[in-house]
Amino acid sequence: MKQASRLAILTIVLGLAAGCTSTTRQAPIVERTPPVQTKPVPAKVEEPKDEKGMYTVRRGDTLLRIALDHGQNYRDLVAWNNLRDPDDIKVGQVLRVSAPEEKKTAGVVTQPVPMPPPATQVPRKTAPRADKKPYSEANVAEVQKDQAPAVQPVQPAPAVVAAPSVAAGDEEKLSWMWPSEGRIIATFDEGRNKGIDIAGRPGQAVVAAGAGKVMYAGSGIRGYGNLVIVKHSNSLLSAYAHNRKIVVKEGDNVAKGQLIAEMGDSDADLVKLHFEIRQQGKPVDPSRFLPGR
Repeated sequence: MKQASRLAILTIVLGLAAGCTSTTRQAPIVERTPPVQTKPVPAKVEEPKDEKGMYTVRRGDTLLRIALDHGQNYRDLVAWNNLRDPDDIKVGQVLRVSAPEEKKTAGVVTQPVPMPPPATQVPRKTAPRADKKPYSEANVAEVQKDQAPAVQPVQPAPAVVAAPSVAAGDEEKLSWMWPSEGRIIATFDEGRNKGIDIAGRPGQAVVAAGAGKVMYAGSGIRGYGNLVIVKHSNSLLSAYAHNRKIVVKEGDNVAKGQLIAEMGDSDADLVKLHFEIRQQGKPVDPSRFLPGR
C-alpha cells in the first residue's frame, strides 16, 4: 500500500516537472551596459565687454552702485547720460561712466595768428598827386612809394602754452587717519569684504579719514545703510557705512578729522563702521593708507 502511494506521488511530481518544462522557457541572460546619459553642457554666457569709459547695466544694478564702483559722483552719471530719472535704468542699457572727452584740449590757451596786411596792387598807370609834377613813370613810382603803407614784419605765432591742470588732490601729499576708534572685527578681503569693519558704540564719532569733498550722503546703496562718500583726489575716495546719523551733506568740503557721521547699525547686524578706500573705483586695502596703531 505504501509503495503504491509513493508511486502515485512520484508520478504526480514528474508530471508537474514535465509541465513546467514544457510551458516555461527561460530567456538567455544577456548583460547589457546601460547607455551613458550625458547632460548637455550649457553654453557659457559671457559678460558683455564694455568699451573704455562705458558700462552695460546688469540685473540688480543701481545708478548709485555703478557710480561707487567706478569712483564717480552719481550726479555726473546723470548728466553724462542725460537721465531724467536716476532710478530708471534698464538691464542692457549702456551708460557712460567717465567724463566725455572735450573737443578742445582742456587747459590749453591759444592765441590767434596775426594775418599780414594785404599786398598793395600796383596799377600800371595812375594819376599823380596834385603837386604839378609832370606825368612820367618815375613820378608814378615815387608817388606809389609815398602812398604805400609801411609793411610790418609778421610776428610768429606764440607757442601753445598748456595751463597747469588743477587736480582734486595730490595723492602723494594726502594725509590719512583712522575714521574711528574701536576694535577691528573684519579685515580687507577682496572677495568677501571690500574694506575693514570697526566695532564701536552707538553715536560714536566717525570722522573723515582725509581732506576732501563729500560726493554722496544718503542711504540709496543696498547693504551700506546710511553712507557717506568723500572724494580725496581724481582717483581716490573713501566710504563710511552703517551710520546712525549723517552730519554732512553733498558738496561739503571736509577737513581731515572732521566729524561726518555717528556710528550705528543701519543695514547691519551690529553697531560698526564699515570703511572702504577705493582707487579708480576698485576697493583697495585701507591698511596701505592708514597709519599703524
